[in-house]
Amino acid sequence: MSNEIAAEEWKPRINPWLASIPLMGAAFMFVLDETIANVALPYMAGSFSISRQESMWILTSYLVASGIVIPMVGWFSKVMGRKNFFMLSIAIFSCASFLCGISKSNEMMILSRILQGIGGGGLLPIAQACLLENFEPQVRGKAMAMFGLVVVIAPIIGPIVGGWLTINWSWPYIYFINIPIGIISLILAKQLIEDPPYARRQAGVKTDFVGFFFLFLWLVTLQVVLDKGNDLDWFGSKFITRLSIISVIALIVFVISQIKNKHPLVDLSVLKDKNYFIGTFVQVVMQGVMLASMAILPQFLQSMMGYDAFLSGITMMPRGLGALIALVFCGQLANKVDNRWLVALGLALMGIAGWILGFLNLEISSLNVEVPNFIFGLGMGFAMVPIISLSVMTISNEQMTNASGLQNLLKIIGGAIGTSIVSTMISRFSQIHQYMLVGKLHPLNDIFNQKLQAYSSMFMTNVDPHTASYLGQNLLYNEMIQQSTLWAFIDSFRIYAVACIIIIPLVFLVKTFKK
Repeated sequence: MSNEIAAEEWKPRINPWLASIPLMGAAFMFVLDETIANVALPYMAGSFSISRQESMWILTSYLVASGIVIPMVGWFSKVMGRKNFFMLSIAIFSCASFLCGISKSNEMMILSRILQGIGGGGLLPIAQACLLENFEPQVRGKAMAMFGLVVVIAPIIGPIVGGWLTINWSWPYIYFINIPIGIISLILAKQLIEDPPYARRQAGVKTDFVGFFFLFLWLVTLQVVLDKGNDLDWFGSKFITRLSIISVIALIVFVISQIKNKHPLVDLSVLKDKNYFIGTFVQVVMQGVMLASMAILPQFLQSMMGYDAFLSGITMMPRGLGALIALVFCGQLANKVDNRWLVALGLALMGIAGWILGFLNLEISSLNVEVPNFIFGLGMGFAMVPIISLSVMTISNEQMTNASGLQNLLKIIGGAIGTSIVSTMISRFSQIHQYMLVGKLHPLNDIFNQKLQAYSSMFMTNVDPHTASYLGQNLLYNEMIQQSTLWAFIDSFRIYAVACIIIIPLVFLVKTFKK
């Protein structure tokens, strides 16, 4: 009991605002690299002479590796000491970034990205745990606003920075920029970060090899299913079906092993905490919506509106501006109002932005995308910081590292599932709308005949009437494909808007305390 009291009463000797500099730098690197490579994939695919589909492994290998390490942060912290593990993670991430930049083949790039994910897996949960521990409860709102600034804005500016570096320099520089940030963060971490008593190196820490094996098996098979499911027709493929069964079994065995093991790899008992469980679930949904929208909106602008990679990234900038403004207000309001209302406001704004995007057409200006993006950014800023604080409000400092690691793992999985689902929705919804629209393209439809005659007359001066009619029909069919794809994007935006709205009542099930 005395150890628990000492743990709760521990205070850092160094100013926590100074100690937050290396924490924010390391977290920024990790989150930025989740999205910075998206716009550079075609260039990397050309350099390695691979297909776009094969280049997707450059993204997924990073997520899988970091996903495996994140729940093990608590165990590594006990074995090495949290500060030592944090510094080692920064060093590995920086070295791996250099290897990514000098890669000459897809195989070398994937191995480097795996190493980068291994190094980056511990950065975000340790940064979150340290910030929550270093600051007094009445100041945590401002500290988490700063943390939210990184978590929300870094993935938003990732495509912008990646597009600019790729076009003006070359794609290796999207990885080289991590090196100076990593070096500075490593030096400052050595000087400014200190471990509380419960986060120092412990003797006799046991290794849960069974838990590690099934965690690895679950995440690897899940990621392959999410990446290849849509291409292979999901459960219409025996390969995907068998892999899904293996993934589910691995998950079940992993959970059972963690519950029964006296020294588990991940302490799942934190999920019994009502605040933590509900808060984590809300964050998972938000992460899925955010990454999914960031995946399909640039795709819509590039494939449907003719924007280039950099211009589509610039169109996402208002989202970052909105998040920045919201985070400033959150820092001031966190200890003055009920944080649940801030989260509800943020989710409502995200839903409104998604619904506005659900009314896009092919004759819009960039302003029609930038305004809802700004509203979406406001929503992310208002919701993200308070929900993190609420979710860990009843978690002890001693459990904070484990809770942060598990929470970030689930958020990564939520983001991967959200991105995978939206890719499938675009594909399937476009097929559904194509089936609905193709029934209108027949000679008994007067509008079809008028359009066909108008398009055919355009080609009459250069070709014979039969060829002109054929070209007119082809032009009409292409318009139908374009409209069906547009409706697929519209349906997807609306579904994610509804997802944000329906989880608002869950927020008020979270307990809060009067300041």
